[in-house]
Amino acid sequence: MSHIVQIQTEIRDPVAIRAACERLALPAPVFGETQLFSSKATGWAVQLPDWRYPVVCDVNTAQLAFDNFEGRWGARQELDRFLQSYAVEKTKLVARKQGHSVLEQPLEDGSIKLTIQAGAAV
Repeated sequence: MSHIVQIQTEIRDPVAIRAACERLALPAPVFGETQLFSSKATGWAVQLPDWRYPVVCDVNTAQLAFDNFEGRWGARQELDRFLQSYAVEKTKLVARKQGHSVLEQPLEDGSIKLTIQAGAAV
């Protein structure tokens, strides 16, 4: 039996944040207080390609803090790529922890299809 699921991503797992950064060949996330343009944010700072300021992930609230000046200081598509990678990596971590195998298939439109086989950890 197959199911198609749409997910709204909440960034709550530092391990998955790190895995998403590795997946995208980004610098490792750094925990602490980070200066944005006119404010500070505390959490896991992720430096996206060509972004002036990092995205800060608060895993306690699942909130993201960033300042990309409506795209002038960083393309939204880079944030979307990070969120997608986080969702994929978090799903794989949870599935494997529960003893399932995961098959990942990139699709032509840029989305990623994950197939989870129950009880078949690889």
